[in-house]
Amino acid sequence: MTFSSGWGTRDVLDTTLVQPELVAEISADASVDRGAVYRHPIRYVRLCLDATTDDVPRFSGAPSSQG
Repeated sequence: MTFSSGWGTRDVLDTTLVQPELVAEISADASVDRGAVYRHPIRYVRLCLDATTDDVPRFSGAPSSQG
């Protein structure tokens, strides 16, 4: 996977995939530019200490394989 460092730049960020252990609430804008690039960054809101990673649907929509 690759992620750009910002809108209008070609810089690519290094990516490290991790095993999720905590759930965080984020704020995201669904505005997409040409080329399927999100226009605005995702913003961290808070940790959700009352939720586990099993409570969160996967990007694929498939159920969690944990547990």
